[in-house]
Amino acid sequence: MNWYVYILRCEDNSLYTGITNNLEKRYQDHCEKKGAKYTKSHLVKKIEIFFQVNNRSEASKLEYKIKKMDKKSKENLIKFKNFLDGK
Repeated sequence: MNWYVYILRCEDNSLYTGITNNLEKRYQDHCEKKGAKYTKSHLVKKIEIFFQVNNRSEASKLEYKIKKMDKKSKENLIKFKNFLDGK
């Protein structure tokens, strides 16, 4: 089963990082305020980026690393991944 680590952009321009094994459902949950406590009070605008990994352990480790980053570093990560993806 694949797992995903994702970064959401909220309406107030803040970023939220999470993990899931069903990205579409989890995104919908966040949009419907059924997701994390943070996204219940910060309206979700879009998925900025996501990373696909092989298992929950890898996803949790990557999520932890991203959550430790400051906002500027997360923005640079988003720009770099978009560049690699040709966006």
